[in-house]
Amino acid sequence: MKYYSRRFIKPEHLNPANALFGGQLLSWVDEEAVIFAGCQMSSQSIVTKIISEINFRTPARQGDVIEFGLEMISAGSSSITVRCEVRNKVTRLPVVYIDKMVFVNVNDQGLPIPHGIRANAA
Repeated sequence: MKYYSRRFIKPEHLNPANALFGGQLLSWVDEEAVIFAGCQMSSQSIVTKIISEINFRTPARQGDVIEFGLEMISAGSSSITVRCEVRNKVTRLPVVYIDKMVFVNVNDQGLPIPHGIRANAA
């Protein structure tokens, strides 16, 4: 898995327990993953179809730097499936793990259309 980008955890990202708010993290994960998927598909018309079980492993705290690891695990004719891990940059402890995120290439009407990846690429 390659790690593509990083975020600095600031006070406005924290929940009442002084850890990174899960909703904030999931927003970042979706944004990072759709950018990754778009680069793989050479498309900007992509929607998130599935995010599988989200496994929060260790908390991120104010001042931590987290990094987003992404890898393509399969490709269909109009979709790709991605795996994601977010980890603490310094300790390398996993913050969250998502085994399966599916992104679909769509037309102007929101209907699936083929992308340029071979169906057996992984």
